[in-house]
Amino acid sequence: MTVIGIGADGWPGLPERSRSVLQDAQVLIGGPRQLALLPPSCAGERVSWPSPLRPAVPGLIAAHEGRRIAVLASGDPMFYGIGRALTETLGPEALHVLPHPSSVSYACARVGWPLEDTEVVTLVGRPAARLAAALHDGRRVLVLSAGPDTPAAVADLLRERGFGPSRMRVLEQLGGEDEHCADGTADTWTHAPGDPLNVIAVDCSRTPGALRLGAVPGLPDDAYEHDGQLTKRHVRAATLATLAPAPGELLWDVGGGSGSIAVEWMRTHPSCRAVTVERAPVRAERIARNADRLGVPGLRVVTGRAPDALTGLPAPDAVFIGGGLTAPGLLDACWDALPAGGRLVANTVTLESEALLASWHRRHGGDLVRLAVAHAVPVGGFTGWRQAMPVTQWSVTKPSPNLSGDPS
Repeated sequence: MTVIGIGADGWPGLPERSRSVLQDAQVLIGGPRQLALLPPSCAGERVSWPSPLRPAVPGLIAAHEGRRIAVLASGDPMFYGIGRALTETLGPEALHVLPHPSSVSYACARVGWPLEDTEVVTLVGRPAARLAAALHDGRRVLVLSAGPDTPAAVADLLRERGFGPSRMRVLEQLGGEDEHCADGTADTWTHAPGDPLNVIAVDCSRTPGALRLGAVPGLPDDAYEHDGQLTKRHVRAATLATLAPAPGELLWDVGGGSGSIAVEWMRTHPSCRAVTVERAPVRAERIARNADRLGVPGLRVVTGRAPDALTGLPAPDAVFIGGGLTAPGLLDACWDALPAGGRLVANTVTLESEALLASWHRRHGGDLVRLAVAHAVPVGGFTGWRQAMPVTQWSVTKPSPNLSGDPS
C-alpha cells in the first residue's frame, strides 16, 4: 500500500513519482475532496473512507487484499494524518509513504515564521479548549482548523482567556489557486466563515492585567474555581516536582478536589494523561470546568468513592492521593495498581493520615517530608508571618518484586 500526500493544488502539485503510483493503482482510497482532485487517467476503483474511519480500516484493506492500493492524504500523511491510523493498525512495514508539504509548512512560509519555533495545535475532532494550554504572551501558534467555524471559535476562546489583542490570520486553500488570507485580531474578529480548508496563525498577545499563567507547575490559586479543596500553589509545585511527569505517562489523581494536580500534570506535555477520582458530584463538575479553562479538556473525571471507583481504570504510571487516605483499602489498591517503577505521592494535613503514611514509609521506604509555607500578612501597623497548615508528604517508587524487601 502506498500513502500519497496531496495538497490544495491537486494533481499539478504532485511529483511524477506520486502521479505514477496513482495511475497504476487498482484501488484509490481517500476522502471525497481528495478523490475529486484526481484526473480520469487514475482509473482505479475509487473508495471513500467510511465514518468512523479507524474501526473500518482493517476490513476495508482486507476487502481489497492482493490489489495495488493507493491511499490519498492531505499534505503530509504522517502529520496529524491518516498515516498514523494506518501504521498503528497495519504496522509501518505495510506502508510506503510519499509525503507532500504539510499545511503547517505552507503556513509558516506565508507568514514568515520559523517552523521549529512554532507550536502547532490541532482542533480537528478536538475541543477548542485545547488551545488554552498553548497561550503565552509573545508565542506563535498554528491552529489546524476543523472547518469554517473554527476561526470564530478560536477568536472567542482568545478573548475569554485574556488574549483578545492577539493577531489572527486565517490561511485558506494553502498552495492552491484559491489561496486566501483573512487578517484581524480576536477582539475585533468579524470575518464570516470561509473555506473549510484553513489554518489559523495566532500571534499571542495577552490583555493587560489578565491573569498570567506560566509553563511550569504552580499556577496561581486564582486560576482555579474551588471551594477551598485545593492543593495550594507552593505545595502543588513541590508535589508535581515529586511526581515527575514525563511525556505519555498516565496519572491517577485520587481525591481530586479542584483537579489542580491532574490539570498541571497534563499541562506539562500534550501527551500526558490523567484520571481524577472525586466522590462529590459538584466538585467533579468543577474539576471538568477547570480542566477546560486551563487547556486540558481531555482530563478524565470519574465521580465515585475510592477505592471502588478505581476498578477498571488503566494502569497508572504515577498516583497522587490528595484526600481520603484513611478509606479502608485505598493505599493498598493504589499500590497494587502501580507497575514496578511507578511513583506514588500522598499528601495529608491530619495526624491520623500522617500516622498511616509513617507506617507505609516504614514498610516500603521512600521519602517522608513536611512542607510548611508561611505568608506575610498585616499585623496592626506591621507585618508578620501567618503559617499555613503543614503538609506531610510521602513519596515512593515501587521496586521490582525481586528488589523488594517486603514479603507482602
